[in-house]
Order: sequence, then structure tokens, then C-alpha cells
Amino acid sequence: MNAAKKAVTIYVPRDSTAVSLGADEVAAAITAEAARIGIDVELIRNSSRGMFWLEPLVEVATDAGRIGYGPVQPEDVASLFAAGLAHGGEHPLSLHLVEEISYLKNQERLTFARAGITDPVNLADYRAHDGYKGLSNALAMEPAAIIAAVTDSGLRGRGGAAFPAGIKWKTVYDAPGGASGVAGAEGTQKYIVCNGDEGDSGTFADRMVCEGDPFVLIEGMTIAGVAVGATRGYIYLRCEYPYGERALNEAIKAAYAANWLGANIQGSGKHFDLEVRMGAGAYICGEETSLLESLEGKRGMVRFKPPLPAIKGLFGCPTVINNVITLASVPIILDKGSEHYKNFGVGRSRGTLPVQLAGNIKHGGLVEKAFGVSLRDLLYTFGGGALSGRPIRTVQVGGPLGAYIPDSQFDLPLDYEAYAKLNNMVGHGGITVFDDTVDMAEQARFSMEFCATESCGKCTPCRIGSTRGMEVIDRLVAGDQPVKQEALLRDLCDTMLAGSLCALGGMAPFPVLSALNHFPEDFQKSSQQQTPRVRVAS
Repeated sequence: MNAAKKAVTIYVPRDSTAVSLGADEVAAAITAEAARIGIDVELIRNSSRGMFWLEPLVEVATDAGRIGYGPVQPEDVASLFAAGLAHGGEHPLSLHLVEEISYLKNQERLTFARAGITDPVNLADYRAHDGYKGLSNALAMEPAAIIAAVTDSGLRGRGGAAFPAGIKWKTVYDAPGGASGVAGAEGTQKYIVCNGDEGDSGTFADRMVCEGDPFVLIEGMTIAGVAVGATRGYIYLRCEYPYGERALNEAIKAAYAANWLGANIQGSGKHFDLEVRMGAGAYICGEETSLLESLEGKRGMVRFKPPLPAIKGLFGCPTVINNVITLASVPIILDKGSEHYKNFGVGRSRGTLPVQLAGNIKHGGLVEKAFGVSLRDLLYTFGGGALSGRPIRTVQVGGPLGAYIPDSQFDLPLDYEAYAKLNNMVGHGGITVFDDTVDMAEQARFSMEFCATESCGKCTPCRIGSTRGMEVIDRLVAGDQPVKQEALLRDLCDTMLAGSLCALGGMAPFPVLSALNHFPEDFQKSSQQQTPRVRVAS
């Protein structure tokens, strides 16, 4: 008898980007067409690899590797099968070997090593691709050694502040209480909190982890718990991420079933419980103390510091609070070693950063590169230039509170210290691109408007300063005593920088001042004729 024919393995992403572009319909069309023509197909719903302009990206496993086709629409499916999709046949949508696409081939993927490769909620698939090696190593180590490995790797917070992760962990480890995990009295419990409130414009790396590789975040948080003596963790996720919530909860359930979460993890005697909590969508809850207030069931408002959350955080207990990318970077450090991780990067910026290209860009998506890459390389080598085909005038790095960077600074290496010297920030790695039609006075005003809308209202410089900032910019653009208005605007920005309680008010001046410094002509419309510009909202 002939051996049964092996099913053809086809991958269609299940993450929100691909689904929004028709991936569910494509998957249904593939299933229907395969049944019609009698081909046995194993359909795996993977996640996006971060090449969003090619979504929905369909891949088929062949002896030579995975062959890609994209962007695929349901009406393309019949012709794909007719062209030999089952064995990677040629078609106008053919991308050949996916791993050879230059956009992917020229990256250094550490945190996103499994993105698009595995079934996100299949634990066996995760383990087959080096999953849980880091935690396995950590369970055999002393807590202090785990913290030392994270410290030695040079890992810094990827949420924007860039504070060394190892120092934060050591502070929580040294704080009174915790190792026993006995809840009840203040100070006896320690917590790991993941800040998944990804609210910056042009950012989606956290979402891609939650939807595309949730186990790596679960593993990273468990390692953190073992390291500092925390027995409970919470993932605080934006309400706009229902696909991420679903994937995380599926993965958490699987981790409990396989004893990678819960009591006596893999017979180690260690205990760690984890759950997802959904936020209500307030931008201010991306600030760690506001997030803790929200997690406790209160209104999301900034806390005064000190005490730091590492000393008195969630429910008054010592708390490690890191963002998604920081925690998802930990497993590879414990697997490959701190030396392996810090061999990537430059200066004090070690490892890799998942850069997110958004806005007016031809090839938008995720690029994970070692620190030191230039904006010009990201914008043109990876991004392909502006989608409009016009010259790129500026990019905003670090979300709606990031500075606007002109072309003259595009060759600056991506590095925390290099950016800080020029009053720029790397932030969460989001890059929003604008071509030469953008009105920078409008963008500056938008920054103040955003701050006014999202302010928690606790401090005067943020609450009142942002509103007055809009008014001053309006008068400046209208030509109402422009010298006086510019001086007033700069003074107001200085007050917000120095006097705001948190980074919302303290950083809102960054985009305003950078627009004013680099593009002063856009604030002088009343005194000169200019080509009409179109505002592109960040």
C-alpha cells in the first residue's frame, strides 16, 4: 500500500493587523478551495512577521523552506492553488523564500525570533523553538545570579525611560518581605507587573508580542518573579487589544496545564501566578504609577514619588513594573547568556530595539535591529521612503511626546545617550514619518492638544500649561506679536519640563520645541506666502 500523502502545511496570520486586512477570509477561502480540489491542508494560524504591506501574507512549507505569497485576498486563492501553491509554485504574488526577503534578512531578531514562525498559542511549538530554555536555566540558579545576568546584559527598560532593568529588579529583591509569597500584610507580597498599555502613536511592538508570541512574555515575567521573590504577576493590557488578550489567556491556560505557571513550577519549589487585566484606554495609564492606581481599581492618576514602585508599588508592596518588550527580552538573556545579548548594540545601549515604522512610509512594519542603526537606514533601506513618493521632511521618534527630527539628524545612531544630547528620545521605538507637505505648526499644536486631552489633571503645569500652549501657538501663527508669543511659548515649555509631575506634561514640550527650532518658517504663515501644507496627524 502507498503511504498516506502528507498534508500541505499553510500558514495564515491570526493577529489583528492581518485580520484587519482580510486574513480570516483568506484562511476560509484556502480551506474551502483545498476541500474542493481534494488537497489535504494543515492550516496554521501564525502571526505577522512585521511586514505589514504584505499582509495577509500566506506561507507554505516546502522542502526548501517557507515560500511566501502576499498580499493575498480571498479572490487570489483559486489561482494560487492552480499555480501550485501546495509546493511553492510561481505566481504573481510569489515572494519566494520568506527568510530571504531583505527586510527580514537584514534584521537582528532576538525578542521577535519566533514572530510569524510559530503558532502563537501552541506550547509544544514554542518549546520546539527554544521556548522555556531561559526559565529552565533560571530555576537552577540563585535569584541573585539571575538578577546579575540581567544587569550584566545591559538591558534597559524599553518603555521609554531606559532605566536599567537589573537595578530595578535588585531594588525589589532587596526590599523587605516577598520570598515566602504570603499575602495579607503589607510588605509580605511582591509583584511583577507588565505595562502593556501601549498608547503611543505609531507603536505596535507590544501588541505583536501579545498576539504573536505570548509565551515569551509569560516566560519573562516568570523569570522576573523567580528572581525577586514575587509570586504573582499582572499583565495590564489596553482594552483596544482584544486579540492580544485572547492569545495571552490561551497561552496562560496552556502554561498552567504544563506546570510552567502555578505551584512548584517544574518541581523547582517556585510559585508564580499570572493573569491579564484590561485597562480602559487612558493614555496616562501608560505611566507606571497611574497604571498601578488603575490596577488597584482606582482612577488612573499619577502618584507622587518617592516612594518608588520598587519599594511601595501595587497594593503597597514591592513591585517590578516593566513594559512588554523589556520582559520579553529576558528569556533570551537567560538562555544564551548576558554576553550574547550585550554583544549587540553600542555604548550603553545594548541589545536590540524593535523599531516600528508608521505614518507616511512605503514599507511600514516592525524592524528589530541592534542599537546603532541610523534613521536614514531605517527609513530608506527598510522603509523604502515615503509612501507618497515625496521627500521625507521629518520623523517623530518616541510617540506623540517625541521630538520631530529633521533630515539633518537622520544619520544619528539609534542610541539613548546620542539622542538625549540633542533633546531627542528613543522612547518605545515608534517612528512616525511625515513628507514635505506636513505643517509643523499644526503638529506642534497637536502635541499640546494631545497633552490637554490626556492629562490626568493632577498637576497644574500639565493641566493648564497644555491648554495655554495651544492658545499661544494660535496667536504665534496668526502673527499676533510673534516675538512676544515665541518667548512666551518657550517659557511655558520650560515650566512644563521642570514642573510637571510625570512625563506627559514633562515631555509635551519636546515636539513643540523641536518643531519651533527646526521648522520656524511654519510658524510664520501670516508674514509670508507659503505653499499650503496638509496636516498628517501623529
